[in-house]
Amino acid sequence: MPDAPDRAAALTRDARAEPPGGFGAKDPAGSSAGAPDFLGRALADARSPRVPALSPYVPERPFPWSGPGLPLSDGGRRQTDAAAAFGGPRRRAAAGASTDSGPGSAVTGFATVGAAPIRHAPPLDLARLLGLSLAAPAGTSGRLRPVPSAGALHPVRAHLLVGPGCSLPPGRYAYDPHTHRAHPRGPAPDGVPAGALAVLTVAASRTVAHYGHRAWPLLLLDAGHAASALAQAGPPTADVLVCLDADGALLSAAAGLPRAPARHSEWQAAELEPPFAAVWFTPSGGSVRTIDPLSAWATRARASAPVRAPGPPIAQPRALSHTQRLLSLLAQAPARPAGTWHPASRPKDVTGKTLTTRRSASPDDLIRPPERELLASVLTTARTASPAGPDWTVVTGGAAPALYTAGREGSGLRLRAHGDARPTLAHWAAHQTWIGTTGAVLLAYGCPDDAPPAEVRIGHLAAGYAIGLAQTHATALGLRSRPIGSWQQADFGAALGEAPGRDWVVHGLALGAPPAKATTPPATRTATPLTTRAATAPAAPTAAPRATRPTPHSTNPPALGTTARTTPPGEEERP
Repeated sequence: MPDAPDRAAALTRDARAEPPGGFGAKDPAGSSAGAPDFLGRALADARSPRVPALSPYVPERPFPWSGPGLPLSDGGRRQTDAAAAFGGPRRRAAAGASTDSGPGSAVTGFATVGAAPIRHAPPLDLARLLGLSLAAPAGTSGRLRPVPSAGALHPVRAHLLVGPGCSLPPGRYAYDPHTHRAHPRGPAPDGVPAGALAVLTVAASRTVAHYGHRAWPLLLLDAGHAASALAQAGPPTADVLVCLDADGALLSAAAGLPRAPARHSEWQAAELEPPFAAVWFTPSGGSVRTIDPLSAWATRARASAPVRAPGPPIAQPRALSHTQRLLSLLAQAPARPAGTWHPASRPKDVTGKTLTTRRSASPDDLIRPPERELLASVLTTARTASPAGPDWTVVTGGAAPALYTAGREGSGLRLRAHGDARPTLAHWAAHQTWIGTTGAVLLAYGCPDDAPPAEVRIGHLAAGYAIGLAQTHATALGLRSRPIGSWQQADFGAALGEAPGRDWVVHGLALGAPPAKATTPPATRTATPLTTRAATAPAAPTAAPRATRPTPHSTNPPALGTTARTTPPGEEERP
């Protein structure tokens, strides 16, 4: 780290000892006495240099809902199909709102939510909203999507709670990003607000098979990225609010998802989906701020179940059971049970094209340092994305490498330390040594060793949300970027001489200026074999990853100035 050559010992501090039987051993995670210790060990393990065991590739499960699903627009056919799916004529979705004569009647007139009349704008176009955020492009494998994901595995699922004023009839739906269709899961309760809610859950099996004990922080980061992608795709005719801290039980009830033992008896074909975030789209100017949308939807919790799979339930590996137990603990650790809703913002100059064309850049395209003004703008976007979450800094390369924080007035950059921190960051980020030559790295840090479950949850969700926003802003500014999701031994505070165990790197975004127009070919760098099973940025390679046997790596940090690169872009996602 800058100006700290004698602090390298902080990088090799051992994680807390593994309990007998390993971290998958039985632990009273559900009890208030055992939960902090269970979480503390999981944090230490995810941050340790222990290499995940190599697992067979796990294909994505078919979408578990019956029927072909409904198009997200095309009113006439959609109305008939939805009515049949919900068991009869569509119910009133809000007190005083007539919805039986088709979507137009709920869109062009008035709907009463509580005592506040709301004039509906044109219907919320769910097809466009989801096409700009979560949809897999038609005719592709589904790895390249508008939202980034660790290993391009996309474990986040969206359950749509549709009120009046949308391009789908009111009701609950499960969204299939591969077909870009909505599977009806039940009618809307009476009194739900106008607009739509998206409840985001995570299905952990493929990410755990890919990243092992390092998977659970990546799943939280992915959920934050998905919430950010949805929020930025909101149309100008809607107000968008985001909630990252609602109680998992309330989120499940609103989405119509069961809790044990109902899941084991009725949903044994479906993977456990702990919910972590919600995004709410409401008509602009509507008087809905006093409404608790999750509670309104939770009044009728039951919804249709997935298709039953033939045969007994699928046996789960111990690592997956451990991760699901930990995620369930975090989902039930809210700061406020009903959640805190805060307005989402879209950075200036972000368009629909920006959202659909942003991609994780190749490391070779990230070498040139961005201009200071652009870095300051992206840093401000990350810092102001959410009222809660981690702290932020930016590490730069170039002729005078340094570490900066935001200016005292909230704009510009303020020098924090001189020197080149990028080789240390490369060591921390699972030995992705291309980071040692990147132009700049935006860092989110915090989440101390003894953080309670609510702080761990919010810290990771807010980091993913903010990095998603920052990446989109960087794309609009013409910068190249690549999220960096997994960090080991990244005790940022200790490396700067502060108290150890308090400020850990949670997430990062590598940034580079566009390639220069000069015709001089770029300098070549020596490639060396990959030495670790790295958990990396939410980047999407174009080819299926290869599986090879990982080898343990040294825990000693590289010498400052190391620039050797370990692997071609994308290969670090599944060594």
